[in-house]
Amino acid sequence: MQIIQSRSFERKIKKFTKPEKKKLDEEVRKILNDPAIGSEKKGDLRGIFVHKFKIQTTQYLLSYRFFGENLELIMIGPYETYYRDLKSYLRSQ
Repeated sequence: MQIIQSRSFERKIKKFTKPEKKKLDEEVRKILNDPAIGSEKKGDLRGIFVHKFKIQTTQYLLSYRFFGENLELIMIGPYETYYRDLKSYLRSQ
């Protein structure tokens, strides 16, 4: 399975420290092992899955979707304004 990162995702993880990136890699492996670990969204976000996890004390949301054999990592961030930003990103695609 190939992992594809969106531009938004790439920009956010550039700001992460090495321990934060290591934790993120663990969470992506969890998604690869069990694709249903995240909850599927409804409505205009249909087909998007969101996985919640903590890095230190901050809870992050990681959105992803599948295209055949490819896993696309769409966006990562804290809960605050997350879904609004996700919707606007998907509309701009």
